[in-house]
Amino acid sequence: MGQDYNIAVEGRAYLLRPDTPKDGLLRQPRSGETEDELSEPIRSQIREANLIMKPPQVTPNTVYALEATEYAQQHGKFMEFHHAAYKAYWEDRKDLGKIEVLAEIAKSVSLDADEMVQCLETRELTNLVMGQYQEALQQGIRGIPTFVVGNLLFTGAHPYEIFKSAMNQYLESG
Repeated sequence: MGQDYNIAVEGRAYLLRPDTPKDGLLRQPRSGETEDELSEPIRSQIREANLIMKPPQVTPNTVYALEATEYAQQHGKFMEFHHAAYKAYWEDRKDLGKIEVLAEIAKSVSLDADEMVQCLETRELTNLVMGQYQEALQQGIRGIPTFVVGNLLFTGAHPYEIFKSAMNQYLESG
């Protein structure tokens, strides 16, 4: 399973590269990347969307990050945590596989970081997260990001026109 997985369906998060070791992997730069910018065509799409996405230095094992996200979801802070984790990973190049990084993020969104860390260390949410991952695979979801519009499922970063076309198809069919 060397594909990338970080799948979100109905507010649930799924695994990114389930074969990644616990300490993560040093990420090799891709052709066309600079120190601060990803390669084309994603670079242009990032600029058009006015986002910041610096090439990460590490591909983390995401189990802790997904369990922390589930913890945030259960405490009514999913979106706040998600946005803070995005910034930490893509802007600040922090390793989301590290419990201390996740604790910082939790504190930044007013979650009880100590309780969350205890939850991660005891693996309280592991079975739930792994069950969600299996559910995604059963639904045919195999890549990041994945979007579901009606019966249409598509994967990858796409220009706005693709989303508009998918929505139009959905609205016309229903």
